[in-house]
Amino acid sequence: MLKKTPHTLVIIFSLIIFCALLTWIVPAGAFLYETVEVDGISREVVVDNSYHRVERSPQSWQIFSSFLAGFERQAAIIAFVLIIGGAFQILNSSRAVDSGIYSFLQVTARLDKQPLLGRVGVHNLVIILVMLLFSAFGSIFGMSEETLAFVIIIVPLAISMGYDSLTGLMMVYVAAHVGFTGATLNPFTIGIAQGLSGLPLFSGIGYRLFSWVILTGVAIAITLVYAARVKRQPERSPMYRADAYWRKREAETETATLAKPAGRNARLLFLLLTLLLGFLSFRYPLTTLTAGAGEVTLPLIPVITLLFAVTSLIAIRKSAQLFILNLLLFTILFLVVGVMGYGWYLEEISALFLAMGLLAGIANNMTAGAITREFISGVKDMLTAALVIALAGGIIQILTEGRIIDTILYSLAGLMQDAGKVLTIGGMYVMQSIINIFIPSGSAKAALTIPILAPFSDVIGLSRQATVMAYQFGDGITNMITPTSPVLIGALGIARVPFDVWVKWFWKILLLLFFLAFILLLPTVFMELEGF
Repeated sequence: MLKKTPHTLVIIFSLIIFCALLTWIVPAGAFLYETVEVDGISREVVVDNSYHRVERSPQSWQIFSSFLAGFERQAAIIAFVLIIGGAFQILNSSRAVDSGIYSFLQVTARLDKQPLLGRVGVHNLVIILVMLLFSAFGSIFGMSEETLAFVIIIVPLAISMGYDSLTGLMMVYVAAHVGFTGATLNPFTIGIAQGLSGLPLFSGIGYRLFSWVILTGVAIAITLVYAARVKRQPERSPMYRADAYWRKREAETETATLAKPAGRNARLLFLLLTLLLGFLSFRYPLTTLTAGAGEVTLPLIPVITLLFAVTSLIAIRKSAQLFILNLLLFTILFLVVGVMGYGWYLEEISALFLAMGLLAGIANNMTAGAITREFISGVKDMLTAALVIALAGGIIQILTEGRIIDTILYSLAGLMQDAGKVLTIGGMYVMQSIINIFIPSGSAKAALTIPILAPFSDVIGLSRQATVMAYQFGDGITNMITPTSPVLIGALGIARVPFDVWVKWFWKILLLLFFLAFILLLPTVFMELEGF
């Protein structure tokens, strides 16, 4: 027995070595690919019966170069994590978030004295509402990388309510990925998989919605039970000692107030931002929000501009911190609108939060030098997470260069050849879960596996919708524990939760969700479901 668990970097580097050894054992192979149109987007998909052996490419010294390759492969999300860390450090230096949390807790304490709310528990309601929100985001538009911007807000909130950082991760990261698992309108998983299967876009939504409700309900119940236990006995938390960082911040928060008056900088920013948003309102009078195949067009930018002007005017008359909190609120609002209405991804979201950090520093009357120092300090805090993300990307690099991913997929598909419907749907589910370790991207995994499995399901009399559900469940659940997921590693880094601690704590929850998802697959075999 190891007296001390190895560092996360050691664990992941060991996995790289293991994968390199596999390239010496597993035969190299490849599928042929063709380009098809899926929802107007070109995708490379597998040609039927095209698997063939190729020249072996065993990996040796590449275990060292894979680190750099991982940086290149995951450059966007690494930069995103670093920018988020720097931007929020500038924001935190103003004590705006700390003060806001303190004020929120004062309000919840008063509400807890109400007879009805007191019996339910205001903090329990906060957990339920936050998890429902993020699960819905994951289900509807595939929120994943975007959760990183919220982890840094929700984790300190959870600590302040008497919980731990694991509870905070359950509230935001796990909730979003449970929603991702029970996707209803997610275009990056359901949309692509159904398109490749030749199914009507977002068909069978009724049963998928039912599955989302069950999965989300169970995740919320688990979180509530664990959170209550931690509140009763904080020392039982695996993160009790490590959470000292957050508790220290909480203790400092208790002395923070919203009394710092807004200076000239804050008032000037208010005017400039209002004018800028006014211009954008004329430039973009209508915004079309997309959720799956559904669309709705609304005058969102003009409405947001009006709300910003009113709330900022009220906030700026009270304090600089309240104005900065208002900036954060509207940053989050623009994030949702940008993702759903304008197809924003990491580049645009990074720019949005960087701008928020700089504006927060200016509103707090910080000099350019002070803003720079705080930004660098925040980036330093995220360096370990960035290194882990890069190293995890090296695992995928080794498997890709070793040319064994297609062989693994082909072999797993072959194992299901003579199985019955139940074993086949279960095998597809397990296969997708395994492949997800090597290919964390949902859309890439769909392009690789669905063209193989969809025709195979026809041969054995299995619904293609069932095949799609096996894919979405397998794609979602293992995202919450696989070391090759840059989003997971980034979230853990931001929350200051070591990967090994997370695995030791979460694996039982993962098994429960994994088994529950399998149970939800069985009706697709035995029952007549609408759209299936």
